Amino acid sequence: MSNAIRMLDKKEEPEAEVEVKWADQQQINAFSKLNAQIDDLEEQYAKLKQEKEYLDDVAMELELADEDEPVRHKVGDAFVHIPVSEAIERVEKDASALGLKLEEIESEIGTTQDKMKDLKKSLYAKFGNAINLEKD
Repeated sequence: MSNAIRMLDKKEEPEAEVEVKWADQQQINAFSKLNAQIDDLEEQYAKLKQEKEYLDDVAMELELADEDEPVRHKVGDAFVHIPVSEAIERVEKDASALGLKLEEIESEIGTTQDKMKDLKKSLYAKFGNAINLEKD
């Protein structure tokens, strides 16, 4: 692999300096905020998805548990003994609530991505290669 210097194609050359107006800066800032919001939402989504998988595993384990023996179920900071059937109901209820929350976050991610796409289109139209809005 050589470290040869090469000339840029006309397409790769940055265009003449484009003046950044206040409205343009507001769009760039809005894009940046949306980008940070996407990161937060994706992190939240991953945590909730992991928690839902844990609940699904617990539900499967409870299905195999002996019906006559009570199981310990966490309520707040304490554990209480409850029948297996009640534990299964609670775990399934928690899992379905998490499923709804995951759907809500997915929807929010989609909406935010749509807004970002519109801003990207507008900013690239104005600044071309002089601006980079892609994640590395």
